[in-house]
Amino acid sequence: MAAEPDADWVDTLADDDALLTGEAVALDLRPASFALRAASALIDIAISGIAYVVFLMAFFIPAARFGFEAAWATVFSIGSLVLAFVVLPCAVETLSRGKSLGRLATGSRIVRDDGGAASFRHAAIRALVGVVDFLLTLGGLAALVGILSPRSKRLGDHLAGTYAQYERAPRVATPVFGMPLELLGWAQVADVARMPDPLARRVASFLASARDFDPTRRGYLAQQLAHEVSRYVSPLPAVDPELFLAGVTVARRDREARALRLEAERLARLEPVLRGAR
Repeated sequence: MAAEPDADWVDTLADDDALLTGEAVALDLRPASFALRAASALIDIAISGIAYVVFLMAFFIPAARFGFEAAWATVFSIGSLVLAFVVLPCAVETLSRGKSLGRLATGSRIVRDDGGAASFRHAAIRALVGVVDFLLTLGGLAALVGILSPRSKRLGDHLAGTYAQYERAPRVATPVFGMPLELLGWAQVADVARMPDPLARRVASFLASARDFDPTRRGYLAQQLAHEVSRYVSPLPAVDPELFLAGVTVARRDREARALRLEAERLARLEPVLRGAR
């Protein structure tokens, strides 16, 4: 029989109200790096440049055919410039909720400073200021402000209240682990049947990604989850919170595996009877 726990995590987090996702992961919005922002900007500018040439051809080919005056050339050039470098980026960013071809390639998205989805107003401000960021200064102003900004925000982002969020999460293999040696005796008498499935999924998600957290956040999440799990487990072992979570997860896994094996054995014994009743 395991000793009664003397760990402090059973009661320390009872009144904590930190904001977590459904998988017990603290909200962590990662800004895209300066290099990623520069790469996506180059792609988007190249696409806008191609669109500019297409718009010019769409204007000048009919103009040459119908004999428009030379003064219309300036109007056509300015109109093509506005369409390609202001209207088109604004429309794409609004319709795609912060995406563009360049940001699709780099795995980023434009969001508000609070992490919410950017709207037409944000896209319009960014597109208008982009004329100064990229066209009038050949990208120099955007690069200078982006290097000096903690989130690599250009001038348009500062005025619109947005930044580029990196969305691609690294693929990591889900670890397969056995019962910790310290909990082998406890596992023989542990009752984990009352633990709800949603909570078990949160624990499994935490254990799968625990190595990606910094030590402070990892310890905090382990304590909070251990406090929640302790309500449904008896007896409680006197071990580290994360080790306790690992032991509970393995105990549930082994319990479910035994149940499935027993069900398969019963079905195998009943198979001749079921086959004869057909």
